[in-house]
Amino acid sequence: MKIFRGLLVDRKNQLILDEIQNRGTVDHAPVYPREVVRRGLEVSAAAMILVHNHPSGDPTPSRADIDMTRQIVLAARALGVEVHDHLIVGREGVASFKALGLM
Repeated sequence: MKIFRGLLVDRKNQLILDEIQNRGTVDHAPVYPREVVRRGLEVSAAAMILVHNHPSGDPTPSRADIDMTRQIVLAARALGVEVHDHLIVGREGVASFKALGLM
């Protein structure tokens, strides 16, 4: 099952909240950028780290992952919330959007 989490942090990068924002099927978890950013605003987060898993085991970002991340980054930036990274976890390791130059 695919799970999408948000790690919401304050200005000192101290964790405010770690929560599951959506659960999905084996190959899809619906993620709505406005809901992700809205939750950050509700808890007065300065920044967030996005995390989800790939049940296939391969952490390589899909085109949908890349597009969704860009939408969240743009929406968050417009409201003064930074997205530090988006991590994809799989049996074969962890992919960081920041390290891959995708954000």
